[in-house]
Amino acid sequence: MDWGRIAKRIRVPLGFLFAAFFLVLARPRWWSLAAGSAVALTGVWIRAISSGHVNKNEELATSGPYAYTRNPLYFGSIVIAAGFALAALRWEIAVALLVLFAAIYVPVIRGEEQFLSQRFAHYSEYCSRVPRLLPRLCAGGQGRSRYSSELYWKHREYNALLGTLAVIAALAMRIWRAR
Repeated sequence: MDWGRIAKRIRVPLGFLFAAFFLVLARPRWWSLAAGSAVALTGVWIRAISSGHVNKNEELATSGPYAYTRNPLYFGSIVIAAGFALAALRWEIAVALLVLFAAIYVPVIRGEEQFLSQRFAHYSEYCSRVPRLLPRLCAGGQGRSRYSSELYWKHREYNALLGTLAVIAALAMRIWRAR
């Protein structure tokens, strides 16, 4: 089994372990929690909009957020992580998040790209127009799909919102208890 497959399997459990590490190290203040929460909730919004535009493994998503980046869900996760790092006020957390992203998500993205290139004949042409991760300012994708709340619920994307709210609440409790 290659690292990409292992990374795909361990990313969620590793996320829970990292959350524990995060909550132990975090030293938030009310201002950093407010700023970090705004950033993290922006990432949740990016993920929510993206999940309503993708019909996984059925068709290649090239519209909506997928017209700006091939991986808007992962980009949203990065924004959430950046918000948490800001809220925590610890450089060690930011470094750990960068290492985790490089070790886990880079191989996962590459594996998904291989799958998509085999599944969809026009995937390489889409890749030539739309960047892998960091969004471009103008749309490079095609098509005009509409947001589907059914897809949002099908993909259980509400879990990102619930998890983010739980971390925000845990950080707020930490600040409140430290008073």
